[in-house]
Amino acid sequence: MSGLRTLLGPRHAGHTMPADELGALSLPVGDDGVVIGDDAEGHPQMVGFHRSAPYDVLLIGGLWTAQVIALRAAGTGARVVVETGRAQAWTLLAQAAGAGLECITLHDVGRVPPQGATVGSPVVVVRDAGMRPPRGRVVSGPWQSVLTLLPYLSPVAPRLMRNSTLVGIQRVSPREAEQIGRILGLSSAESEALPTLADGVTLWCAGRERHWVMTSPTDAESGLLGTARRMD
Repeated sequence: MSGLRTLLGPRHAGHTMPADELGALSLPVGDDGVVIGDDAEGHPQMVGFHRSAPYDVLLIGGLWTAQVIALRAAGTGARVVVETGRAQAWTLLAQAAGAGLECITLHDVGRVPPQGATVGSPVVVVRDAGMRPPRGRVVSGPWQSVLTLLPYLSPVAPRLMRNSTLVGIQRVSPREAEQIGRILGLSSAESEALPTLADGVTLWCAGRERHWVMTSPTDAESGLLGTARRMD
């Protein structure tokens, strides 16, 4: 896509690794996962939310991106459970998803019941619980992944960044970028790029892996959610 050609951020050469180590990648190789966007070369990037082990994802970014991921996760057959203090922002999405089936359900903060996730009925929990999401019983487990959305860096963000397998960072202030860079071990170029990112662009970090990803909506997604935006 043309917008990716102007994406600010470092470019990296391709990496190679033994075939028996591919399973360690958090952004999976192949077609098994939720498409979160394209990289700078236009290649689809995917996240495998359906796992037999606990999997925690943190997104410091906008509601729009979290909602696109939730909608696409539901499209893979997952039950998507949204814990939110702003149900009005999710109601239309929940009603539109699944053609009338309850594949996206909404719950007040702290009121998510046990979901009984299984290999045949995986669950993705989206925690949209503000700057300080409370600790609770909503935790990742076998076949139940948790995506936590933080609109900005908050006092709980360092803990969540350290405890998450995958961390996504959208446009933040220079001061936030500096702190995030220290916690995640970003290069100076990566940290300096964060305050300049366009709407819909996310730096996804998994250990030492770095992926600059542009999320562009399909026609159906843009009709429901509008165009990409960082602010809500």
